[in-house]
Amino acid sequence: MIEHRSHTYGVLGEFDTEHQLITAAEKTREAGYKHFEAYAPFPVEGLSEALGLKRNKVPLITLIGGLCGGLGGFFFQYWCNVYAYPLNIAGRPLNSWPAFIPVTFELTVLGASLSAVFGMLALNGLPQPHHPLFNVERFSKHATSDKFFLCIEARDKKFDLADASRFLQGINAHHVTEVLDD
Repeated sequence: MIEHRSHTYGVLGEFDTEHQLITAAEKTREAGYKHFEAYAPFPVEGLSEALGLKRNKVPLITLIGGLCGGLGGFFFQYWCNVYAYPLNIAGRPLNSWPAFIPVTFELTVLGASLSAVFGMLALNGLPQPHHPLFNVERFSKHATSDKFFLCIEARDKKFDLADASRFLQGINAHHVTEVLDD
């Protein structure tokens, strides 16, 4: 069913206002497209809901990284003091957990911060030195200044180059352009 050239990334439509972009995103989702993105020069309230974006997974990744770092730090100190190199100083217990708290805290922060950064990069598909949309001249000139864009990607099961172009024109997109993946 997918009738597009192998080097086609998708179809890009340009809009003048953020309200047109939100309406276009809602209509695109209602039309059954699953793989599409919206681009705006500033944050647009309600665009995430219009795109149907799911909840972010970075907080969970950060929590898991922090727990692993903290538990790893605590049990490493426990292993060192109780099993690997036990020192009986003045009859104190080998498992002196209050002394372990500073290192445990620091490793919790380190584990959480590293997992947050690397989790965010992985979930965003970064680093990506070049994106196919920058092959479109109007996108590279206007995306960060004054125009709003919606791109239906070719990897969508419903994607057909002619149908997607007609669909974008039908929802009042200006300068509908095929985006090549070269």
